[in-house]
Amino acid sequence: MDIDRFIVRNERAWRRLDELASRARRGAGRGLAPGEIDEFVKLYQRTAAQLSYARRYYDDPGLIARLTTLVAAANAALYGVRPLSIRGLTRFFTETFPAAVWYARRSVLAAAVLMFVPAILFGAWIATSPRALDVAIPREEQEALLQSEFENYYSSTPAGEFSTRVLVNNIQVSFLAFAGGVLLCAGTAVILVQNGINVGIAGGLFVHATQAGKFFGLILPHGLLELSSVTIAGAAGLRLGWAIIAPGDRPRRDALADEGRRSIVIVLGLMLCFVVAGLIEGFVTPSGLPTTARIGVGAVVELGFVVWVVTRGREAVAAGLTGMFGEERAPEPLTAVPSP
Repeated sequence: MDIDRFIVRNERAWRRLDELASRARRGAGRGLAPGEIDEFVKLYQRTAAQLSYARRYYDDPGLIARLTTLVAAANAALYGVRPLSIRGLTRFFTETFPAAVWYARRSVLAAAVLMFVPAILFGAWIATSPRALDVAIPREEQEALLQSEFENYYSSTPAGEFSTRVLVNNIQVSFLAFAGGVLLCAGTAVILVQNGINVGIAGGLFVHATQAGKFFGLILPHGLLELSSVTIAGAAGLRLGWAIIAPGDRPRRDALADEGRRSIVIVLGLMLCFVVAGLIEGFVTPSGLPTTARIGVGAVVELGFVVWVVTRGREAVAAGLTGMFGEERAPEPLTAVPSP
């Protein structure tokens, strides 16, 4: 059976299962009648089997994500939602969050292009053009930044207070990058490009003054993880906006709700990343450690983050997870695969 016939043949049953699952979750007087409970269980088992069939025969991430979400929601309605626990929190960081980031990897790449391409272009331009440098940064500010202002910023307050301030600022920037997606991706794109330009101008100034070592020694220890996190938050915003622009075969409201659930996972998971980046910026960046040691700390943390997201995320997505909040692994099918 081709995929279009498969969807058309089962669309009504999937919508019915979604309706019954929603009513079952609400419970009380609006719950299911005895006959509807039997229907619900049968549709749940049948859809679980169809999910297994789709994974095996159809290379369609959209269809698999839809059926995974539907089966997971029905499973939660049928067996109840487990209370928050250490196991659930562990599972969030070992499966749900990495799955959300890996599932959105193309949007992460797009967000990285929006931020780092302007950073490289403006950095190269400022570094090689004295006129562009004077337009971007007044001469008196250039001297202040090069001599002491940039470096003193990292030791301007006690490390604990500075780390907290940085954490709050990073969360605000990332929230704006995420929330800007509702403006049809434009808000997120502007924030990412602007951040990239700012980084490029600062870097270009120090390269032009042959002080690149000072700049990268102060930026890279915390900046590797920090900029990665802002990029991922931007990717969540891009996906949110794209769900409005091109919802696919789902109603726009459903597409936006699905991406919203996945984006919440990403934003919550990034809070840990920002805590770590803030601690590095508050305690490691201004420390007396050699530049290579400070950069080494940032590189090790960034490598650990990337390996964690890629390995755990790839494995979770291969198991059928898409990173949406409240999503469960689909159970093994209870019936044979559907006939064509």
